[in-house]
Amino acid sequence: MKKQAGFTLIELVMVIVILGILAATALPKFVDLSTDAKMAAVKGVAGALSSGGTVNYAERSVKGTTFGIATSGVACTTIAAGVLDGGAPAGYNFTGNGPTCTVTDNTLASASAVATVPAIN
Repeated sequence: MKKQAGFTLIELVMVIVILGILAATALPKFVDLSTDAKMAAVKGVAGALSSGGTVNYAERSVKGTTFGIATSGVACTTIAAGVLDGGAPAGYNFTGNGPTCTVTDNTLASASAVATVPAIN
């Protein structure tokens, strides 16, 4: 007689059950990725604002007061429009006055980050 090779039905069912248990335990980790992505985007915008403010500070320090924009006591929306190439991105709120600005996502109020822009008079 020929010997048959393969898996039995019970073995296949057990593999499916084990994969189901693994999926059920791993699923909560991947469910909330949109919140993490929005928080990372807010931190990226805050980092861009801080970096742009630093470049603005360097340009104004080297070239004089007629270059760049003043940031000390200026509204953060004005700073963002001035130092971010292409202007402030849509979907984000910039609150506060320079040198400390808070960036918030319009769709998720809990996603916020603080950007520090060098103070320039």
